[in-house]
Amino acid sequence: MAAPAVSVIVAAYNAMPYLTRCITSVAEQSIGRDELEIIVVDDGSTDGTAKELERLAGVYPGLIKIYAQENSGGPSAPRNAGLGHARGRFVFFLDADDYLGPEALERMVAMAEKNGTDVVLGKMVGVGGRGAPTSMFRRDQPKTDVFSSRVYWTLNPMKLFRRELLERHNLRFPTDLSIGEDQLFVGPAYLNAAGISVLASYDCLYWVRREDEGNITLRTGGTEPRLTFLPRVIDMILENVPPGPGRDHLAHRHLTVEVRQLLDHLVHEPRPDQEKALARLAETIAPLWHEGLNDRLSAMARLRLHLVRHQMLDELLTLVQFEKELARTSVSTPVLVDGGRALARYPFLRDPDRAVPDSCYDVTAQLGVRHRVTRAELHGTTLHLAGHGYLHRVATEDVTTDLVLRERDSKVEFRLPVTHTATPGLGADEDQGHYTYEKAGFEAAVDITSAADGAPLPDGLWDISLAIGAQGITREVRIGSKRAADVSGEAATHVVDTTEGPRAVTLYTTHPHGNFTLDLGERKHAVLSRLGLDDTVRWASDAPTELEFTGRCALAAHPEGTLTVALRSDLGDSAAFPASATGGTFAVRVPVTELPAGTWYGELRLGDWTLPLPELPGNLTAAKWRRRALPWYAKPASDGGNGFALHVARTDLVRAVTRRIKP
Repeated sequence: MAAPAVSVIVAAYNAMPYLTRCITSVAEQSIGRDELEIIVVDDGSTDGTAKELERLAGVYPGLIKIYAQENSGGPSAPRNAGLGHARGRFVFFLDADDYLGPEALERMVAMAEKNGTDVVLGKMVGVGGRGAPTSMFRRDQPKTDVFSSRVYWTLNPMKLFRRELLERHNLRFPTDLSIGEDQLFVGPAYLNAAGISVLASYDCLYWVRREDEGNITLRTGGTEPRLTFLPRVIDMILENVPPGPGRDHLAHRHLTVEVRQLLDHLVHEPRPDQEKALARLAETIAPLWHEGLNDRLSAMARLRLHLVRHQMLDELLTLVQFEKELARTSVSTPVLVDGGRALARYPFLRDPDRAVPDSCYDVTAQLGVRHRVTRAELHGTTLHLAGHGYLHRVATEDVTTDLVLRERDSKVEFRLPVTHTATPGLGADEDQGHYTYEKAGFEAAVDITSAADGAPLPDGLWDISLAIGAQGITREVRIGSKRAADVSGEAATHVVDTTEGPRAVTLYTTHPHGNFTLDLGERKHAVLSRLGLDDTVRWASDAPTELEFTGRCALAAHPEGTLTVALRSDLGDSAAFPASATGGTFAVRVPVTELPAGTWYGELRLGDWTLPLPELPGNLTAAKWRRRALPWYAKPASDGGNGFALHVARTDLVRAVTRRIKP
């Protein structure tokens, strides 16, 4: 019998009524039953789990393999047993409470096969109030690794694993741990994988919180089980990852997630147990922590770790309570601004008795930046911008905000002053009005003829940012992603007059972020792509001696009278006729009665930009008129080739008469 593509391993313990949906979601997968085997290990259930498994095996004959065993007390043993029976190229571990999206396995297997990866993370969706990890599912990642992505922030085993990887490294779940066993399985799998895929564009796994809180992976028990598994996880990192950014990347997760979870349990234990647990925790994290990690950590995490490392138990208990209260409020923690740094007013800030360093409170780099554009318009050579920008929780005193233009490729930048304007009441709809920003407004006028320190701004893509400054703190942010409803983000190309001649200027917003950029010199927005001539040229219906050209003009603006039909003759004469534009179209009339004799060629012209005129129809009727009492005509020239050619001449009366009397 051919091996299936996927073995789905389900550890089941008192899983009713969730089990039915779980197994059905696997059996009905779009990958097809020929590519599946479902292995269920009943870990000594005492409800109706065994009976329901028998029923489901009858509904899906040959698909479900059932193994029963005495209760082991956790998910490790049943998962290991299931893995021992698996035959698939891949295995997927699924808890009996959870269920799969209809195409999950087909999509995940395809991603692994296409990219040669050993582990695939499918997007998880929380059900019933269960929080699912999100940071690693921002976008699809066909092939990544544990060090250059956020995959390490989800260490549960509900993933697709290439079975050969697990067997080659003899990976199994430790059976002597009540929690954390998944980290000692998934962590080594990540580290040894040839590649990791992330499927974020499809809801693969629905992660269910049971009403009875009986999820097999949610069972916990104070600090002791955490202090048992955490040293083993840290040893796994120390043994497999050399010191450096890679190790720090993994340490970040454990020094934040696991430490905080342990402290949440610590507060409920007797004082002697708290002291012992804190001492063990400080000893456990010591090999991972070093001063250089601070740049990766939030201020709260830095403070928490400082108190742990110095075994400041009372202060830690106060901090845990502070964090709980902070989570319940919608008001952000105030900051102390001093010497160009913002320090969060967390417990014990500058308390001389505790002597906690300011670095544990420094949130300068994490300050939120709020901004909005209320005007963005090009008039002639000047871009007019207005809006507001401020640093969250920092009062708008000693404001030093500037506008920054930075060329995308060369990184050349110019800083331009703005006019600071009043914004009374700004911030009242945030933090329950606790902070207001009375002078966060800005107005700026950017003249491209002088924005480069008095000189014309060179051609390029000039990204527009705001360097928002107050009280000695400055943060730079691209602007445009947040703008008033009447501020357009559509690309608007202008042709403007300068002393150096006409220039193309386009104000547009980037995709997908929607930030404003000035395109000078048609880097992305060609003028000619916004001009077009209709193929048909005809005599005007109300003026049979006027040729009429029509077309489209999608330019936002151009100098008056510069869009013309320019003609030149083989005898050295020239003529130009201006276009009249309205509603995105234009028309040009050429009164041929004003043209001297000759064969005329031409183009549509806007400054140095030109488009060839369309060829005249061969059957276009000749125009006839009198000039100084003598007959003249204009008709398509026979030697025009594939372009526009108009022959203008005085009628040869002798030849005309001869043609008329010729038999």
